[in-house]
Amino acid sequence: MPVFEHSKRLNKIKGNLGEELASNFLKKNKYKILERNYSNKIGEIDIIAEKNGVIVFVEVKERETLTFGRPVEAVDERKQNKIRRTAEVYLMSKRKNWVDVRFDVVEILGDEINQIENAF
Repeated sequence: MPVFEHSKRLNKIKGNLGEELASNFLKKNKYKILERNYSNKIGEIDIIAEKNGVIVFVEVKERETLTFGRPVEAVDERKQNKIRRTAEVYLMSKRKNWVDVRFDVVEILGDEINQIENAF
């Protein structure tokens, strides 16, 4: 297997593990997981959850160290806009009128898990 493909595969495995950690963290905090790895023609959302009537679109970011900043800092304006547009399509496809919608980031830094509510 070429080095690039091997690296890509490892990143996918790490991403799946991070999303699993984030899902378990959210469940422990009384969130109902509606979707994982939801995707449409616009983009992908790592986790879609619900708590107390609020639908929460969650981006999961994981880093081992702070060398390149906090994980949440990787969710730049371009990524935020893509997640918003993807969320709009999701909401339209479900034909539900959600009163409250929120965009969170769950950042995993080593062994620490932190949820940033209303991250954007």
